[in-house]
Amino acid sequence: MILKWLRSGGSRLIARKMHSSAGGSSRKSSVIRILGSAACIGGATAAIAYHWLYRNEVQMAAVTGSVAKLANVSRYMAEPITSRQVLDANRNDMKCRMEELVMRIQYDFCRSLEAEEHFGKKFLVDRWERKEGGGGITCVLQDGDVFEKAGVNISVVHGNLPKGAIQQMRSRGKQLAEGELPFFAVGVSAVIHPRNPMVPTIHFNYRYFEVTDSAGQKQWWFGGGTDLTPYYLNEADAEHFHRTLKEACDPHDSSYYPRFKEWCDKYFFIPHRNESRGVGGIFFDDLDGPDAERAFDFVSSCAHSVVPSYLPLVRQHKNDPYGDRHRQWQLLRRGRYVEFNLIYDRGTKFGLYTPGARYESILMSLPLNARWEYMNVPTEGTEEAAIIEVLKKPKNWLKL
Repeated sequence: MILKWLRSGGSRLIARKMHSSAGGSSRKSSVIRILGSAACIGGATAAIAYHWLYRNEVQMAAVTGSVAKLANVSRYMAEPITSRQVLDANRNDMKCRMEELVMRIQYDFCRSLEAEEHFGKKFLVDRWERKEGGGGITCVLQDGDVFEKAGVNISVVHGNLPKGAIQQMRSRGKQLAEGELPFFAVGVSAVIHPRNPMVPTIHFNYRYFEVTDSAGQKQWWFGGGTDLTPYYLNEADAEHFHRTLKEACDPHDSSYYPRFKEWCDKYFFIPHRNESRGVGGIFFDDLDGPDAERAFDFVSSCAHSVVPSYLPLVRQHKNDPYGDRHRQWQLLRRGRYVEFNLIYDRGTKFGLYTPGARYESILMSLPLNARWEYMNVPTEGTEEAAIIEVLKKPKNWLKL
């Protein structure tokens, strides 16, 4: 219904509101808040509408001149790492386009999470620079009444690839030349640890990478994904989450969701525990087709699906009753999260191998509190045993 309304002229009405001379900024904020609320109610369809409207806004600005600078269309948590002047002058460069996207996603997600806090807790915004090239913006909300720790980070870094990172990429089949390899990487990553054990943890990461060899040949690819880690099994939540992701994938390629869902199940697996980290989602890497434009559109759709996939779950469960047993189980499951991130996660390893690494930002995904117990095995028939059963046998949540 939202898409139909937009296509039938709704977007022109919104555009007039946003670009009118008087009060344009406040009108635009109201429009985005309305669409954000619709996204949380209407699921992936609204997320696609939101993404479509944003692209329409940018295209309209370029054609009509109603917005002079692309870099000013989005709202940000801080000043971009790349100067606005450079972003404006290179609006067709994929590096700049991806930086614009991750800045916008960071803002939208942070503001959506802040709106769920009961007592006005806000994100701490830490803009940092890396002497080797680039920097990032780390946003952390800590000790909230809804979110015990929420981290939403963007990084825009460049320089020469270190040997450890080159070895990792070659192990994935990348044909990289010898010698110095200039690289550029931009991405957004987030991990949300809620206080209430009935609210699941979410992780997402979307990124773009370029490498240039000594002959001037450029290789590029996208990667990322979104996955859900509940502490207690709620099948309706898992189905909603996966359906939202599928609806974000399907307009681009109907094979994406089943392929990337299976990839996610395999990637977020803890071998030494013989269990998955959560109930999955989507995950992909080394995506360099069918072409850069369509790959970017796909990644943008996935990134815009995060809010409608997750916020309804927060709103539904953040006030659910729970006791000490539930809290202790949540802390134990967070321990598993820590184990995966420190031992197996490829992004953590790349960050730690990168010269000038900023460890506070790399390790922001770790929870504020976690717990380890010796030989903790849930009693058969309990709620705790039910989630373990699913984690040991990944499920087809949409019955495809």
